[in-house]
Amino acid sequence: MSRIAERFAALKMEGRSALIPYIAAGDPQPQATMRLMHTLVKSGADIIELGIPFSDPMADGPVIQRAAERALEHDVSLHDVLDMVREFRNSDANTPVVLMGYLNPIEVMGYEAFAEAASKAGVDGVLTVDLPPEEGSEFLQALKANQLDPVFLIAPTSDASRIKRICDASSGYVYYVSLKGITGAGHLDIGSVKEKVEEIRALSDLPVGVGFGIKDAETAAKMAEIADAVVVGSAIVSRIEAEAASLDAVDRVVGEFVTELSSALQTRE
Repeated sequence: MSRIAERFAALKMEGRSALIPYIAAGDPQPQATMRLMHTLVKSGADIIELGIPFSDPMADGPVIQRAAERALEHDVSLHDVLDMVREFRNSDANTPVVLMGYLNPIEVMGYEAFAEAASKAGVDGVLTVDLPPEEGSEFLQALKANQLDPVFLIAPTSDASRIKRICDASSGYVYYVSLKGITGAGHLDIGSVKEKVEEIRALSDLPVGVGFGIKDAETAAKMAEIADAVVVGSAIVSRIEAEAASLDAVDRVVGEFVTELSSALQTRE
């Protein structure tokens, strides 16, 4: 059983949903990432989603786009991201880490080389935003051969047959995009999200994570009533951006916010 599957099984026994915070590797500086990853765990993160910096993050809004730009200004590469995970594993062998990014840097490295290096570094899952499952057979084969969970996105517009195809290609969990648009945008319609999550659960036994547009503890708690995991990205990254001049301040504000999110998930009725 993978670390991701183990974590969801444990959370199910506890009767609570997973908190999955997102940060961009190398933002605001490369040396901040390791510290932030440990702060996320101490503050209540169940799984870490670590963004691979990319110059054209088409699914991301301005907040995460700027985070990628800050990381790329420091020449943070996919190899650097894997090194960060490897270093994290020196002191944390349990917290699942999912890499989130775009296919281009992985293609440059090569599917098999990437999957082998990611597995050795201690990565647990990979979410490639711009790779549809029907075009990913070679990549999926490489991931599965190295015991890595492929995580795919399900859109609000996905019909039942599409949802089934995506779930069949995924393992660990599936990620439901709670609104049409980019990360950090829009107003969440809790009712429609609930309906879609129920539709996904009728077609698959995989845990369902919900992300995009979750901005605060109140919204996170509402989503936790619906989904198996709550993914929060732009709201965290915006706090990093606001305090980027001081790594101590970045660490503090991120820790405080993630603690609020975690507390909201654990104390919901």
